Amino acid sequence: MADAVLKRVTVNGIVTDVTVTDGKISRIGKTDAPGRDCGGAQLFPGLIDIHTHGMGGVDTMDGTFDALARQYAAAGTTSLLATTMTCPVSDLAPLAEKAKAARGGAHILGLHLEGPYLSAEAIGAQDSRWAKDPDFDEIASLPGIRMITVAPERAGALDFIRKAKDRMTVCIGHTKATYEQALSALDAGANCLTHTCNAMPPLLHRAPGPIGAALMRENTYVQVICDGIHLHPAMVLALYRMFGAERMILISDSMRATGLADGIYDLGGQEMTVSGGIARTRDGALAGSTSTLLSCVQCAIRFGIPPQDAFRMATATPASLIGIRKGVLAVGYDADFLLLDENYRLLDTLILS
Repeated sequence: MADAVLKRVTVNGIVTDVTVTDGKISRIGKTDAPGRDCGGAQLFPGLIDIHTHGMGGVDTMDGTFDALARQYAAAGTTSLLATTMTCPVSDLAPLAEKAKAARGGAHILGLHLEGPYLSAEAIGAQDSRWAKDPDFDEIASLPGIRMITVAPERAGALDFIRKAKDRMTVCIGHTKATYEQALSALDAGANCLTHTCNAMPPLLHRAPGPIGAALMRENTYVQVICDGIHLHPAMVLALYRMFGAERMILISDSMRATGLADGIYDLGGQEMTVSGGIARTRDGALAGSTSTLLSCVQCAIRFGIPPQDAFRMATATPASLIGIRKGVLAVGYDADFLLLDENYRLLDTLILS
């Protein structure tokens, strides 16, 4: 028996019904079974944010994951990797346990460790005191680590990547790596760039850096903060045309100030000032964003990216990177949905998986 039937939803321009059984999509097509009349609203897969620090006054580092999960669901994100900051490794174990136990709201799929194995020279809005060389043994026993960001130029980074790649997705980020160093990291098993262009060398004609290295390896994905602040629209479009919707992933990189008024906020133990929705450190550097993933998708559409591709980069593509059966409207995939109006504004979030 079906768990739920969504009647009169628009999928790829066609009004149809979607049946859910045991938390999975079991049928897409008209049915006589009763269900919820969705009035022709557009149906999209729930959004998957693999790089987000918090929202609505809550931060990953607080460890209050039930409250965090409800906030994300209300904003259209149905699954996420709760992203940590550079901190003592001893602070991570309690977070991993709490994230694993979270119930209700969006699915917290695990942690993304954005640090501590980062370059102190490209630390961004993080605390450089805790940046250090990679050590696989000190994180090997932590539960629920799905992703980690590493600066490949740090001592021992390549050995770390070789050991970690079968346990978690390894990303390159917060780095001063050359093209050659980045390429070595990708060949060792890394396969993603963290917030591409931000906190990394630029793509230059004789020094193509990590972005050029990613272009040379077809299995490499790129995360992009598409909030209209971290990257110029022309750069977002350039990355889209270089990597395509199958390799470019939209992320929010949101912080606790997301959804709140301008003011002073904490991010990983450091003070951030939000003015006009833009978060900066005391020295004026850009910090995390105050955007939701859905607003990033809407921004990508305004920049000229076709809507289906914009949504794909926040659903199927991140799901492909981390290996989960989510983010696609097809039989057998998890039943996490967004109902949107004709302007891609959120009407409802349905987490049925």
